[in-house]
Amino acid sequence: MRIGLVGLGRMGGNMARRLIRDGHQVVAHDHDPKAVADLVADGAIGAASLEEMDSQLPSPAITWIMLPAGAITDGVIEQLAALAKSGDIIIDGGNSFWKDDIRRSKMLAEKGIAYLDVGVSGGVWGLERGYCMMIGGPAETVQLLDPIFASLAPGVGSIPRTPNGTEHDHVWKAEHGYVHAGSAGAGHFTKMVHNGIEYGLMQSYAEGFDILKGRSSDKLREDERFDLNLSDIAEVWRRGSVISSWLLDLIATALANDQSLKQFSGKVADSGEGRWTIDAAMEEAVPVDVLAASLFARYRSRIDESFADQLLSAMRFGFGGHVEVPQ
Repeated sequence: MRIGLVGLGRMGGNMARRLIRDGHQVVAHDHDPKAVADLVADGAIGAASLEEMDSQLPSPAITWIMLPAGAITDGVIEQLAALAKSGDIIIDGGNSFWKDDIRRSKMLAEKGIAYLDVGVSGGVWGLERGYCMMIGGPAETVQLLDPIFASLAPGVGSIPRTPNGTEHDHVWKAEHGYVHAGSAGAGHFTKMVHNGIEYGLMQSYAEGFDILKGRSSDKLREDERFDLNLSDIAEVWRRGSVISSWLLDLIATALANDQSLKQFSGKVADSGEGRWTIDAAMEEAVPVDVLAASLFARYRSRIDESFADQLLSAMRFGFGGHVEVPQ
């Protein structure tokens, strides 16, 4: 298939490369000409403008946007809507707020344009590992674009299959790493909750390792102190432990490089999904003690950071290339 891709940053560029590797044609556009040139060198068709990109797409034109949530994405969608013809498809694969998706879907539907919201998880590792995708929008449009999703997704891989999971009355895409979550907004809503859970998991690991590190404190009785090797502990927990995970893999890598984590500021940013998850929980009257506490811990880190906060920064850098800027 031929698809336009707008936004060639850490994720967008590698998503384009993964599609090209699997035989798709990508017409690539970014505000940075160098990003476009780099992708052209990897097999993409370059476009200096949205108009040029649109002119190189067959009907129905398929355009995937990978840009920061909010005004930037809204502006590009408005420009694409002005160029689009009835039957064209616009996909937002960024981390947009799910209620914005409902609004956009209604606006575009009036012009005969289909809209999908796709929550994407995979970070800077997605080129090789594939991308987990949660998709919102019309079922017929999702089905039409199945070859795109199948190429981007990880596939079944080496993960053991869930018992009885394949006995559904439809082709179970979930075990391949992508799922049609529901109507407009459902994709980004699901990804939002995914990121809220991520906050809680990261905070648990960070606090646990902070306790381990603190056991060597000279404020404790000498016979109750342990000078624990955090790198070794992270490594052994990766192998057969009930708390093994990709996040723990990232922790092990960071600690193997430097147990003091001195390259990380510990002033931990949040990209919005954690806050939106708490807002959704409040709308639904669902108690989310752990998720709320993990969000507030990030706010606190910008005032008085700790080793736990440095480890949070290390995990964010590991999965997404996020660099915490001292404030």
